[in-house]
Amino acid sequence: MAPAPSPVYSSVTLDINGDKHTLTVDHRTTLLDALRERLDLTGTKKGCDQGQCGACTVLLDGRRAVACLQLAVAAEGRAITTVEGLADGERLHPAQQAFLDLDGYQCGYCTPGQICSAVAMIEEHAAGWPSAVTDDIRPEAGPPPLTADEIRERMSGNLCRCGAYVSIVRAVARAAAVRAESTPTTVTTRTERAPA
Repeated sequence: MAPAPSPVYSSVTLDINGDKHTLTVDHRTTLLDALRERLDLTGTKKGCDQGQCGACTVLLDGRRAVACLQLAVAAEGRAITTVEGLADGERLHPAQQAFLDLDGYQCGYCTPGQICSAVAMIEEHAAGWPSAVTDDIRPEAGPPPLTADEIRERMSGNLCRCGAYVSIVRAVARAAAVRAESTPTTVTTRTERAPA
């Protein structure tokens, strides 16, 4: 049997929550492990470690990503936002505030991933991206109504072992309403699609 190959290390600079962090990492180090173990950003949770539960969801350039499947070296040059980076000083992000106000958590373990996913999902919806339950997927139709079914489908990659789904849906709906109130009204068409 051949010996296992030696680890390969590189120095990477990660842009996390607006701050640059330079680390020397094994090429096999996941973004999740770099965040938690090397940078002490423990808001991002390790759940299944297989990309199935969503507990480790972060934002990469504003898009959802499960950090357990993202290599740290591949995240260099991208804007990484964790749950710790969503608030504006002492003012919580509307999604964080809605989860708090509407009890969108029980044990709280999945909550950071749920919140990061909700932030990106609300932007995807506002851009008019359809989901699997969207009735009219024509670009000129604009964003579909953000119904409970739309929210459930769009958040389906984030599991809650406690079953706080009813409150999570309400929290996401409230955060989307806050976003809509604070954004100037424009006609949006679905010209940019979600990646396959």
